Amino acid sequence: MRTHSMKSHSVNSRFPQPRSSSHSEATGLISELIYSENQPGMTQMLLLPLLQQLGTQSRWQLWLTPQQKLSRSWLARSGLPLNKVMQVQGQAINTLEAMIKALQTGNYSVVLGWLPEELTEEDRRRLHDAALSGQALGLIMRPDPVEIVACRPFNGLKIQSSLYH
Repeated sequence: MRTHSMKSHSVNSRFPQPRSSSHSEATGLISELIYSENQPGMTQMLLLPLLQQLGTQSRWQLWLTPQQKLSRSWLARSGLPLNKVMQVQGQAINTLEAMIKALQTGNYSVVLGWLPEELTEEDRRRLHDAALSGQALGLIMRPDPVEIVACRPFNGLKIQSSLYH
């Protein structure tokens, strides 16, 4: 049974640290979470502790979501700081480009982006560079492709119902 997998692409072995004038070495990380839409509790169990810890930083958390609006009551129940979570939703945004720009700013401790397709090596490199620049975590959220294919009907021969009547 496959439930979740996580791939990390570390740019530096250390997690992003608060900026200081004596600390000149940049850090950044890009990670990918493949999740099961049928088991949202498992995703929350993996993701919430990380987001709660990042919520203690002075920087924001940015959620680039395709359709769903984040529930303020869910955020509060989950222990995430309402005053540090920002969401941009909609199909009109280019999530990859928005992630890159947001990571570069250094305003966010984490940028979560829902990307349905595998990234090219060039796109992955651009995300890495942006994470380094902003000393942030980029978290790519992707639904399990095996689960999506299993839910779709198989293509096959269609027999007209008039043949049966």
